[in-house]
Amino acid sequence: MTELNGTLMSAEAAEADGKPAAEERTALWKRRLFEAEAGLTRFVVEARAGAHMQSLLEVKHAIFESLPEDGGEHEWKAAFFRGQALMEQFLVGHFGHDELAAWAASNSAIYAAVDSAPKHDAFVPLQRLDAQAGLYDSDTEWVEDGPEHAVLNIRHCAIWDYRELARKRGVTITLQSPCEYCVPAVTAMITSKGLNAAHELTENRTGRGCVWTASRQPCRPATGNHQESEG
Repeated sequence: MTELNGTLMSAEAAEADGKPAAEERTALWKRRLFEAEAGLTRFVVEARAGAHMQSLLEVKHAIFESLPEDGGEHEWKAAFFRGQALMEQFLVGHFGHDELAAWAASNSAIYAAVDSAPKHDAFVPLQRLDAQAGLYDSDTEWVEDGPEHAVLNIRHCAIWDYRELARKRGVTITLQSPCEYCVPAVTAMITSKGLNAAHELTENRTGRGCVWTASRQPCRPATGNHQESEG
């Protein structure tokens, strides 16, 4: 437990820096895997889906048996992505695509439980999103970064690039688009901090991206396809 607490604290330190070091990026990969796996277990428990216990244990075994014993950033990046892919395959296969949002909400409850940053600060969840996007070397830009209202523009989301590399390595990709999970996940992460969330998906010559808004007041992006959620 001491090691886990140290990992979580290291990840929080990483989020305070726009360009975290490799060790801090590794810590954030570990924390993301912890949140997703714990969130999936929580989702299955709350769904009272005991019939799927054996399948869930098999997924957990597949995730944990391949964890790096002494790996660095790239090894933990691959471990997280493989684990995320296995969990998406399990959830969609046993519960259906429509339950992705419920799993994302469960993950956000784990995030809120272990994250020490204050609620009602619009910068906090978008800072975490910026750090996550940075793990894939995405191109991001802060439009606003205040505690009452913050806007993060991910001009090029490099998750799209990495998932194709993973597919070529033999990783099974269940979702047609990473946005199918990411949008409800980020929305839940923002609203778990007691904030309102809005987003728009973008696409231009540099690739696919998105613009996220977190605010203490009801909010919406100025243009594009968007959705609003209240915390």
